[in-house]
Amino acid sequence: MTGEIEVEEGVLVIRRIHVVYHIQAPAEAKEIIERVHEIHADHCPVYKSLHKAIEITTSWRFLSIL
Repeated sequence: MTGEIEVEEGVLVIRRIHVVYHIQAPAEAKEIIERVHEIHADHCPVYKSLHKAIEITTSWRFLSIL
């Protein structure tokens, strides 16, 4: 996870957060992971709570297991 913090009126304020999911799964799960990633924010309590105040983006890295 990375983020960007700015100073607003002398106070540190979180403006942007980027989360990278590291997903280890069988190769055949990759398509399912792509679909879930596209819609997960709509069902994430943290995202729903914060997205109006902080820009939140996500990406994922796939690690195939045998």
